[in-house]
This record gives sequence, C-alpha cells and structure tokens, in this order.
Amino acid sequence: MKTFTTYLCGGINGLNDSSCQDWRDEATSKLRTEVLNPMRRDYRGKEDLSIEEIVKGDLADIQASDYILVNATRPSWGTAMEIVYAKDKPVVAFTEGASVSPWLRFHCWKIVKTLDEAIEAINHTI
Repeated sequence: MKTFTTYLCGGINGLNDSSCQDWRDEATSKLRTEVLNPMRRDYRGKEDLSIEEIVKGDLADIQASDYILVNATRPSWGTAMEIVYAKDKPVVAFTEGASVSPWLRFHCWKIVKTLDEAIEAINHTI
C-alpha cells in the first residue's frame, strides 16, 4: 500500500512559534498521510545566512510530497512561491475567511475556510 505525504505550507518568517507551529501540529495529528513540516528546519532569525538551505529544503519537500496543505490566512511570499512550484500536485488551502486572490484560486485544487475542512479534503482522497 502506498504511503502518501503532505507538505505543510504556510508562513514562517517573522511569525512566533505558535503562529508557525500550532496549525502544523494539529494537521500532523489529523492527516492520514506522512507529513513534511518545514519547521523542522527552523531558520527564523538567520534567514539571510541560510537562503539556499531554506529554499532548496522546501523545494525538496514539495517534490517529495503528494499533497500540499496551505495555511492561506495571511500573505507570505514564500508560501505563494511554493504554491506555484507545486503546480502539478493537489494544493488544498484554508483561509479562515481571509480574502482569496484569483492567483490562489487558479493554483489550488481546493480552497476551504478551515483547517479541518482542508484535512478532510486530503484524507477523503486517500
């Protein structure tokens, strides 16, 4: 039986631990897939010294994933670029009611309001 993997895509730069990790912890506990969490490589405070490691690590995680789960509750340059990079994979974004750009709509397989709905969308396809 194939094991599926989900990349947890969302803002990190400039955010506190809770904003970065809480939703990822919840997703990890509820998804029926393996999870790739970019917070395992926490470069906050040393971004300028780790540019290549940050980008190449995230791109490798996206390549290794079957699904991309996006926290789209606030704008993030890195998150936007990761979504575009993942163009051939199912991208599921949750917004918590935030405004949804046509760019986000174009690049996502599904956009929902809550994390639980996003998790269910992925779990339902497995």
